[in-house]
Amino acid sequence: MNIPFAYGKIVEDTDFTDRTDETAHLMGNFLSLTNTAIISPRRWGKSSLVAKAIKATQVEQKDILFVRMNVFKCDNPQEFYSLFAKKILEDISSSSEALLANAKEFIARLFPKLTIGDPLSQYELSLGVDLRNDPIGEDILDLPQQIATKKRKKVVVCIDEFQQIGEFRDTLKFQKTLRTHWQDHSDVAYILYGSKKHMMLHIFGEYNSPFYRFGDMMFLPKIANEEWREFVVERFKETGKSITPDLAGYLAEQVENHPYYVQQLAQYTWLRTTDICSETIINQALQAMLDSLNLQFVNLMDTLTEKQRSFLCAVSEGVKNLSATATLQRYQLGTSGHIRILKDALTKRDLIDVTGKEIEIQDPLFKRWILQEYNKM
Repeated sequence: MNIPFAYGKIVEDTDFTDRTDETAHLMGNFLSLTNTAIISPRRWGKSSLVAKAIKATQVEQKDILFVRMNVFKCDNPQEFYSLFAKKILEDISSSSEALLANAKEFIARLFPKLTIGDPLSQYELSLGVDLRNDPIGEDILDLPQQIATKKRKKVVVCIDEFQQIGEFRDTLKFQKTLRTHWQDHSDVAYILYGSKKHMMLHIFGEYNSPFYRFGDMMFLPKIANEEWREFVVERFKETGKSITPDLAGYLAEQVENHPYYVQQLAQYTWLRTTDICSETIINQALQAMLDSLNLQFVNLMDTLTEKQRSFLCAVSEGVKNLSATATLQRYQLGTSGHIRILKDALTKRDLIDVTGKEIEIQDPLFKRWILQEYNKM
C-alpha cells in the first residue's frame, strides 16, 4: 500500500493540496509572460506550486517552453551563467541529438568544447569551459529570448533559490546586469522564488533594489484548515483507514497548518493508525516528530546568543510587548534598544517573521519545541 502523504520533495498530482487560486494566478502569469517573484517562508510549497502550474499549463499550451533550474550551489556570476546556459538548452531539447544541435546553434561561439554525456541514460550538456580562465560573457542571459525568437515560442524560465544571488560578491552589480537583459525580453517570463523569505523581500521589495517592481509579487498564504480537513480525511479513506474531519483539523492545527509539517504529521499518524485514527495517535505522532528534530533544534539554539534564545522564548509564549520593562526583566533582554537588534538578527536567520507589530516564529515545530524545552514559566 502506498503511503498517501508526501513531504521533503516536490509534491505533485493527488499529493498536492489546494492552492487552486495560486495555481490559476501563476498559470495566468505564464500565459501573459508576466515576470513573477513568489515569496513565502520555507517549506510552504513554492516549488510544488510551480511544478503543478507548469504541468497544468503544458496540457493546454504547446507553444510555451519551460525551463526549471535551482541556483543554490552557484557561488558567483560565472557559475550562474554556466548553469543558466546548460539548463535552458537541456530543458528545451527532447533528445541528445536535439540538445547538441541547439547547443551548436545558440552557444557554440561562446564555448571551446561542447559534448553530450549519457550517465545513467540521462543526457547532459558539458560546456567544456574553465570558468577561471575562460569567463562566460553576460550575453548568455539573452539566450532565452534568442531561442523564443528562433523557434517562435514563448519561454518561461523558473529559477529556484534565487536569493542565492544576494550572496554573490558585488551582488548589486550582478542584479543590475540581470535586470538590464531580462527586462527587454518580450517573449520570455522569469519566475523567481527561494527558501529565504527575508532575502527575497530584500531583492524584490527594497526601493533601491535593481529588481524592485520587476513584475508580479505573489505572497503565498497558509492553506486554510478547512482544506486540510478535506484532504487528510480523503487520503485516509482512499487507503482503507478513517479519521474524522474534526481530528483532521486538529492534526493540521498542531502544526499551524504548515504545508510541510501537515503532510509529515499526517504520514506519521497514518502509519500509526490500524483502522480508525484517534487524538492519542496524533499526539504520539507529533511527539515522535519533535523527538526526531530534537538534536537539530538543540544545535540551532547553540548557535544563538543567550539574549536571542530568551527573545525566542518570549515570542513562543505569545508575549506582545517585548519592550515592556517587565518583559525585559523577566527574559533578561537588556534594554528596549536591544529588541530591534534581536529582531533584525533573527529575521536574517529566517527564524522569525515580522509583520508590522506582529512577530512569529517561522517553524511551528521549533516554536512547540521551545515551549517544551525552554519554557521559562
